[in-house]
Amino acid sequence: MAKRKPLTDVAGEVREITATDYARAKPFSGLPKRLQAALRKVGQRGPQIAPTKKLVSLRLSANVLEHYKATGPGWQTRIDEALKRTVERRGKAAARVVSKD
Repeated sequence: MAKRKPLTDVAGEVREITATDYARAKPFSGLPKRLQAALRKVGQRGPQIAPTKKLVSLRLSANVLEHYKATGPGWQTRIDEALKRTVERRGKAAARVVSKD
């Protein structure tokens, strides 16, 4: 069996793909199942180890939504953080009221 020519050189540059390379290529479905499971499609998230959030449908005021979306990617996380701060503040305020009794 002939030695296969590597796809990259020592500098890491990828060489031109040849007809022989294409002939040796296998479809994704031809890969071992364990390897298929390890590879994800572009944009696909892996399984969460410990899911910490719940998917909900929530109606927000248009101005609130516009404000957060204008801050760029991650706007949903920032809304979540703002809501968490509110919950923490109210929880501390409620604890102070209870402790005064």
